[in-house]
Order: sequence, then structure tokens, then C-alpha cells
Amino acid sequence: MFCFSLFANYMGGSMLCCVFDHFLQVVEDGEVKNYIEFAITLSQKHLKQMENIFNRENIPIPVGFGEQDVRKDGPRLFSDIFMIFYITQMAGAAVITYGHAYTNATRQDIMDYFRNNIDDAVETYEKGIHLLFLKGVDISHPTIPYPKKVDFVGKKSFISIFTGRDRPLTANEIKHYHYNIITNILGKSLMIGFSQVASSEKLREYFQEGAKLASKQIKIYTNRLINQDLPSPKLMDTHITDSTASPFSDKLLMYHVSLAGNMALANIGTALSEMLRHDLVAEYIALIPTIGKYNNDGLNIMIEQGWLEEPYTAADRKKLSKHSSGNQT
Repeated sequence: MFCFSLFANYMGGSMLCCVFDHFLQVVEDGEVKNYIEFAITLSQKHLKQMENIFNRENIPIPVGFGEQDVRKDGPRLFSDIFMIFYITQMAGAAVITYGHAYTNATRQDIMDYFRNNIDDAVETYEKGIHLLFLKGVDISHPTIPYPKKVDFVGKKSFISIFTGRDRPLTANEIKHYHYNIITNILGKSLMIGFSQVASSEKLREYFQEGAKLASKQIKIYTNRLINQDLPSPKLMDTHITDSTASPFSDKLLMYHVSLAGNMALANIGTALSEMLRHDLVAEYIALIPTIGKYNNDGLNIMIEQGWLEEPYTAADRKKLSKHSSGNQT
């Protein structure tokens, strides 16, 4: 299990190093530059630690992403504010990813590695949130009145698809709508930017489709908050430049979108576990096939282009038995 967690972590970490490298080339604000330098230093440290583990275990180091995937002369695709937002959201997702990997580890060195990564991701997230506030960007959750008493649900209408439709959203339901809006705001902006710079019409159309899918989710989730007179986060579309020159390889763009799609499904799964109204559950479930198909289409594109690096798999015992020459006596 630790092999797969490290493989996925290495792929994502090497990709982030490339993204941060580009950010450093084009950033203008000194405080934002310091934040990017902090983030890339941690990512490079994690990559080195993983490489040491791979070498100790005689496991081939994944190809991942590197200098060949960053255009050194590529113009900026996103604003400095978006760079903070991006790193903050990726750090928040990393806390969840590292936590899952940690709770699936049993070797002490692997547990130590992921526990330290959690601390690094938490620090990166906190620095990013504070820097966003400093720059005038507030992505806080909506607030609701403090409860005045403890109460218990007395009617099944609280969860009913028919009579429960008009009850106020619970704090957890609001939390997940807000979080899914934020992550789709990030995804939509990335998709729009990627659609401007991808080298082929097929990829540009794929990213445009992804932007529409993210926009659809934002609209659904936002309407739920608006209907409760709750505020919704602002889009980041204005923080995309008009550049049509890609700072990254098409391989990196596609892998990044694949990660975003997987995160979208994971976020929906988490939200489903805390939705108490049947109609809200049905609304989330209806999105899963569309997102799943989009992700699968992306994987097929990556396979066709030879960009999908195969993760570590269990031994194929049937195949091995067919090719075995048997014991010779």
C-alpha cells in the first residue's frame, strides 16, 4: 500500500514543482514570491525523501514531471492572487491526501514521512489563507447564527425528499456546498487557462468541456446557498491572462486535469456522507456519471498519447503461472 501512496504522491509532487517553478518565473509581488518559494522548497524536500525511500527499496523512481514539462520563457497564465489561491487549495487537498495515506501506513518510516507532510501542508495552507486575507481575498465559509439550545429531530420530514425540501440547510451541508464551489472555481479557472494554451484542438475542446462542467457544478451549489440567503465565493476567472503560449507541456496539463477530476469525485463522495436531505443526495449523485465519463475520456487521451504512467500493481499470478517453466528435476 505504501508504494501506491508514494507513487501518487511523487507524481503530484513533481507536477507541483513544475507549476511552482513557472510561478516563480513570472510572479511580481514580493510577498507572493516568498510564499511560492516556501511551497516549492517543501515540495522539493518531499520529492527527495521519496526518492531516498524508492532507492532503499530498489523500486524504480517514477518519471513524473520535470524540466521538460516547463517552458522557461512561458508568459504568465494566472495572476499573483490566483497563485496564492492555487497553492492554498492544493495544500488543503494535500492535508486530506496525506491523512489518508498516513492512516493506511503501518511502517514507521512511512508513517513518519506522511505525518511530517501533513504538518508541512497545514503550515502552507495557513500561510496561504493569511496571505489571501492580506491581499483582500476572503474565502471564508458563510456564517449562521449560534444555536440557542440543544434539539432533536422530531419528524422524518427533516430528511424527506418531499416535505424536507424547504428546511434550512445544516451547517455540514453548507460547508460542503461552499467547499465544492471553491474547488470548482479553481478547476474552472485552470480549465479556461489550459484551453487557451493547449497545442491541439482536441485538448482545447476537452478543457473547454471541463470548464463547462465545473461551471455547472458551481451554479448548482451556488443556487443552494442563495436560496438560503447565504453568500457564495467569487469566481477567479478575471485572474486568467490572455496568454495563448503554454508554460507547461500538454502531458502536465492533462495530468493536472485528471487530478482535478479525481478530487471532484472524492469531494462529492465526502459530501454525500453528510447530506441528510434526500433531494440533496440525489442532486450530488446525478453529477457522478458525468464527471466519471469526463475523467475516463481524459484517461483515454493520456493513454493514446503515451502520457499515462502506470502505477504499481499487484503481481499477475495467472500470467506468471502461464509463463513459468516449472521446477526442473
